Amino acid sequence: MNACPVYLIDDDAAVRDALAWLLRSCGIGSQLYASAEEFLASYQPTMSGVIVLDIRMEGMSGLELFDRLLTLECPMPVIFLTGHGDVPQAVQALKKGAFDFLEKPFDENELTERVKAAISREAGRRGRAQEVANIADRLEGLTEREREIMTRIVAGKLNKVIADELQIAVRTVEVHRARIFSKMGVRSAVELAGLLAGRTAI
Repeated sequence: MNACPVYLIDDDAAVRDALAWLLRSCGIGSQLYASAEEFLASYQPTMSGVIVLDIRMEGMSGLELFDRLLTLECPMPVIFLTGHGDVPQAVQALKKGAFDFLEKPFDENELTERVKAAISREAGRRGRAQEVANIADRLEGLTEREREIMTRIVAGKLNKVIADELQIAVRTVEVHRARIFSKMGVRSAVELAGLLAGRTAI
């Protein structure tokens, strides 16, 4: 099964089971929820995957759940399942950041392809998030002096200038520079600057 699960949220048991079977036939795992409330009760900020959400349900609607997830800053892609009369609402959800919507009755191949596209985007986001976390861990390993020197290296300052500003020997700057490169896993100032520039790109 695909490591990125699909969360199927629909109050129609037959639809849930059919979608789960369809995804399973493509090697995609899923978790089923009979209501928006049930999904919210189990939601954790660390969850990762794709949400396939019926727009019209008893109790909390799919749109209400989507708005709630937005307030929770949930990054998972959301694909809405809509009836013909719900298309304008689904379009509004797209403008708010939903991944896509499918109008019922939907084509099975189209649904699986859109789910796969959402899974791919989510996997990319997870990969970038892990990379940023790794960079943060490396930064934690720097001493205060190494941080001071790193800031100046990234600003493009020469070793002699850094040594003058910090009132230390050029050789000391060179030693610190080598340690910074080693700890951060880079080979040049350009590579270091690129690494730090990308740490917020989630």
